[in-house]
Amino acid sequence: MDRILNALGPAAFPLLWLSFFGLMMLAAAIGRAARARWTAEGSAKAGEEKDAQEDLVLSASLGLLALLLGFTFSLAIDRFESRRRLVLEEANAIGTAYLRAQLLEEPHRARMSGLLVRYTDTRIALAKAPPGKVRDLLRTNDALVTQIWIAVKQSFPTIKQYDFSSTYLDSINSMIDIGSARVVARVARVPSAVLAVLLLYTLTTAAVLGYVLQGPRSRHVAGFLVALLSLVLVLIIDVNRPSAGLVREGQGAMESLRKTMDTWRPATFDAPAPR
Repeated sequence: MDRILNALGPAAFPLLWLSFFGLMMLAAAIGRAARARWTAEGSAKAGEEKDAQEDLVLSASLGLLALLLGFTFSLAIDRFESRRRLVLEEANAIGTAYLRAQLLEEPHRARMSGLLVRYTDTRIALAKAPPGKVRDLLRTNDALVTQIWIAVKQSFPTIKQYDFSSTYLDSINSMIDIGSARVVARVARVPSAVLAVLLLYTLTTAAVLGYVLQGPRSRHVAGFLVALLSLVLVLIIDVNRPSAGLVREGQGAMESLRKTMDTWRPATFDAPAPR
């Protein structure tokens, strides 16, 4: 399903909504047909009792559906918030590593600064890349991590006698760890079984709506409710697609860091201290 949605691009959201809306309206039509076939003539009292039972079943179905929707939406939002929090943490980690790299001697300082700038560019591109380009960017990212660690290994003998050498290593390690955490967070999804059960139960509830709500006015109400439920389902699926959905974590912190790096050229830190 992800491949189909990725191929559709921006059109995936409205098409998915129309698909869910159509399926739910079909389920409601099946419910109305079942009502027309199974309803037997009875006394007015029996009809009132049956109406009360049907209202109870409809209320219970909608209540449980609201619980399932809230639970699934909470799972998707939790993953979204985790991805957004990691953006800020990674920007802070890269910025710290970049500043500490300015304490290195040349040519290690210029080399590490350049690698960190390229690494930041790759991380921003990776967050915005369509699914088809993610694999290539991940290979580039892994290659840069290797080059960064090689540069650390080669520069460390020149600073190991200083106290800040351990904090410099910690900043690089933290940057790499948070980068790995972001990769994992972007593939963490709401379990497919949860989404499948939610969709199945939503269709069942639509059938109950069609069975219970009769008459032109009630059908309009049912159609409006079905449209809203379809929209919520599509929103959950969209939030659950970090690489291709319309709802993505902002990259403002990383982009701001990248602009700051342009003003933090290594030569900037060679200027004499103000008096």
